[in-house]
Amino acid sequence: MRMRSVLLICVALAAIGGVFVWGKYLRTDPVRAEAAMQQGPQSAPAQNPGQAPEQARDSGKPAIAVKVVQVTQDSMPIRRRTIGWVEPIATVAVKSRINSVIMEQHAQDGQFVEKGDLLFSLDDREVRAAIARDEAAMAQHQAELERARADLERTKTLVSKQTASKQTLDQAMADARVAEAAVAADRAVLQADRLTLSYTTITAPISGRLGSIGVTPGNLVQENGEIAFVTITQMQPIRVTFTLPDRDLDALRTALAQYPPAPVQVFTKGDKIPRAKGSLTFIDSAVDAASGTITAKAKFANDNLALWPGQYFDVEVELGVQAETAIIPTVALQVGQEGMFVYVITPENTAEMRKVAVSVSDGDRSAISSGLQPGERVVVDGQHRLSPGARVMVVK
Repeated sequence: MRMRSVLLICVALAAIGGVFVWGKYLRTDPVRAEAAMQQGPQSAPAQNPGQAPEQARDSGKPAIAVKVVQVTQDSMPIRRRTIGWVEPIATVAVKSRINSVIMEQHAQDGQFVEKGDLLFSLDDREVRAAIARDEAAMAQHQAELERARADLERTKTLVSKQTASKQTLDQAMADARVAEAAVAADRAVLQADRLTLSYTTITAPISGRLGSIGVTPGNLVQENGEIAFVTITQMQPIRVTFTLPDRDLDALRTALAQYPPAPVQVFTKGDKIPRAKGSLTFIDSAVDAASGTITAKAKFANDNLALWPGQYFDVEVELGVQAETAIIPTVALQVGQEGMFVYVITPENTAEMRKVAVSVSDGDRSAISSGLQPGERVVVDGQHRLSPGARVMVVK
């Protein structure tokens, strides 16, 4: 009896399953589908009058979240950044001006010296002996001059008394002039000897830092020899040389002519705090035709020796100020096929692509010469998701 009940239940379940499968078959039957097609298309959903299909579809899209900034009006400094290198204003290779022997060395490698400081002493005994000899010769000629002058005075007296001939007077006058010439020659020789004596004491011709000492005491040196005693490099002040495109020539000339001259700053690569501050002092007289650049120089006091000859730095020169211009964050600028553009948010909160002309860029700010007005809103975050006419949602 129990087995019979189980069989009845299984038969009932099978019948229910067959009905379900048969109904699904009828719904997917091709004949039924064809009959449904012959009934004609259903009416399309109604649209609002005057609404374009594209607009109807866009209205269904969610608004794109963007961040915006208002266009401001302010003065913008005109700055140019380039790469420059440090070079000394003066460099002197110290050499001997006479043939002699180095007796003493008074300076060391790398020492800072002032103009006139004693560096080396040369053997001066030969020069001093020549001076003593020439002084003796001058004393002899001086005595002869005094005797010739006395003879001339006596001859003049005798001639006035008509006891001496005029020929005798002429001879006395000639003798006096010869003696005077001899004394003058001796004086010139002594002056040359004393000048040579000064060459035995070698002093610093400029203030600066000494390089490596090339010769040491005991060495024989020659006049203007090939090897220098030492090289002195001027460190304070110092200058930085840089180049700018020739389109900046007019601005450079104006900046150099103003008083005080245009400020120039140098930065270590990657730093935002300037390493040193100076001023523009020189513009080259010709543009390099090969590179299309103009060379300029700036002078720095270098009191803390922050600049060292041969170093390279980022150079920033201020060429003037652009007054009362529209200013936006540089991050708002986008590059398109026709140049720079920004996305402007309209009062209806839609995106408008606006072509702009950038006159000056200074780090994170850019001055716009055309295309924007102060007070308009430009997108600074989310531009890559926008298209012209897209609905936006401004977020803080």
